[in-house]
Amino acid sequence: MPKNILVINPGSTSDDIGFYRGLKPVFEVKLEYTTKDLAPYANKNVTEMAPMKKAIILSYLKKNGIDLKEIDVVMGRGGLTKHTEGGTFYVNEAMLADLRKGYLGVHPCNLGGILASMIAQEAGCPALISDPEVVNEMWPVAQYSGMPELPRIPIFHALSQRRVAIHTAKQLGKEYNQCRFVIMHAGGGITVGLHINGKVVDVNNGLDGEGPMTPQRSGTLPTGNFMRLCYSGKYTLQEMALKVKGHGGVCAYCGTHDIKEIMDFIKTGKKGENSHITCSREKAKEAIDAMIYQMSKYIAYMAAPAQGKLDGVILTGAVMYSEYIRETLKEKTSWLAPVFVYPGSDEKAALKEAAIRALDNPSLIKEYK
Repeated sequence: MPKNILVINPGSTSDDIGFYRGLKPVFEVKLEYTTKDLAPYANKNVTEMAPMKKAIILSYLKKNGIDLKEIDVVMGRGGLTKHTEGGTFYVNEAMLADLRKGYLGVHPCNLGGILASMIAQEAGCPALISDPEVVNEMWPVAQYSGMPELPRIPIFHALSQRRVAIHTAKQLGKEYNQCRFVIMHAGGGITVGLHINGKVVDVNNGLDGEGPMTPQRSGTLPTGNFMRLCYSGKYTLQEMALKVKGHGGVCAYCGTHDIKEIMDFIKTGKKGENSHITCSREKAKEAIDAMIYQMSKYIAYMAAPAQGKLDGVILTGAVMYSEYIRETLKEKTSWLAPVFVYPGSDEKAALKEAAIRALDNPSLIKEYK
């Protein structure tokens, strides 16, 4: 019989949830939170929202006639815990403690395991997470940065990258652990991973700005000049942090990180009524081309340790909805291997598929330590 799966993908102002009987969705919905809902949690650790969010999710389930006892597993999005290997994990007390304190950072994704555990306790079923952003399967040599105090660490779109890798392997008539891919997920942040035989053996830290510049992140910077800017006295630590993540990358050159708005402006030369674009049409085009240039360069950079022996280059994430960006990237990287494109990022589907694999073979589920 199909298993009943509740999927929770939390965000800062909304939660993306779905309830499935096997592969068939019963419902998929984005639960939005009002300013009034969120006001008590201003300047607090995001995980303190868990009781409020749990109550709203339970209310929605009840309104849709879902009995908690129907649920076979609750699958939450993984958070910034200790680094783990890839795969699916039980949400245990050790994981919950690390999610609450934000072991590798405070982020709304930390609520995924917490909410899954809270609801699973009432439903009497397991709570799981799969392929969190902190999966670390990097080769030891890939973790060298050149400064022992600052090793390279992976924080990336592990869930999304693994999903498209599995799908592409099936297209090729292979298993994921038989394939060699370079995979780029391009959204607000951009991560590029080298996948060899089922492991992500090298990948950039997309959260803190390593890699290509993105719609809102600076990417890797000229170190010497960056240090001098930090100590120039012109900016606070918080302002520098925003330059790296939030107001960096394309946003720093164009005034906005909205790629669709920028591409429409490049195409028509017209700005919308509430446009935040601050540059000329020519400069906007140049900034987009610079991002593509850096993206293609980083894909080739990740292909080098694989000696160019790849089964495919895979492009995914919301930025790939832009025909110009994806087609230009294909032109620049197809010499490496066939290029596969999956616009957008369906994290609910990735979590659902991971839950089905785990329920079909419970021996695959791991304990977090």
